[in-house]
Amino acid sequence: QLQLLESGGGSVQAGGSMRLSCVVSGRTFINYAMGWFRQAPGKEREFVATINWSGSSTIYSDSVKGRFTISRDNAKSTVYLQMNSLQPEDTAVYYCAAPGSRYVSRDSNQYSYWGQGTQVTVSS
Repeated sequence: QLQLLESGGGSVQAGGSMRLSCVVSGRTFINYAMGWFRQAPGKEREFVATINWSGSSTIYSDSVKGRFTISRDNAKSTVYLQMNSLQPEDTAVYYCAAPGSRYVSRDSNQYSYWGQGTQVTVSS
C-alpha cells in the first residue's frame, strides 16, 4: 500500500501564493506518477496537474496552466504543487494522488491511492 500525506494548505488573499507538499511512503516512489486534484464545495472533484515518474512530463488543467507548477523530489518521496496568482475560485480541498503506473493521466479513475486532502481558501 501507498500512503500519501498532504500539507501546506491554509488561507491566503487573492493574488497570493501557496505551496502544497505530499509525502509518499509505503512503496518505491519512482514507480509512480503523481497528481493533484481538487474539490470545491458542491462540485465534483477535478483534475489539477500530474507529473510522470521522472518529472520530465507534466500536464495541467486549463484553469491553472501558467499559475500552478507541479514538481517532485524523488530523493524525498515528495510531490509539490506551487500555486501562484491564487483566485477565490481556487478555493477547494486539494488531494494528492498516485495512479497505478509511472505515466501521467488526467483521469481520476486511474488513481488508486489518495491522500486525505488539505484545505486551500482564497479570499477576495
